[in-house]
Amino acid sequence: MSGDPSKQYWYNINTGAVEFGYVSPAPERVGPFETKLEAEHALETLRANSAKWAEEDAAND
Repeated sequence: MSGDPSKQYWYNINTGAVEFGYVSPAPERVGPFETKLEAEHALETLRANSAKWAEEDAAND
């Protein structure tokens, strides 16, 4: 990921809206994402990463 995060896309977890730049307070947003499309799929990305990390943790136990 490159670029200025204030000029990238964020997903607002309270509203479900994609925002460009620092629109909402930090606790309400996840990102940054390079594209609007990536931000629109933020929840799927978070779920996939969480599952992957859980599998890795289980394998290390």
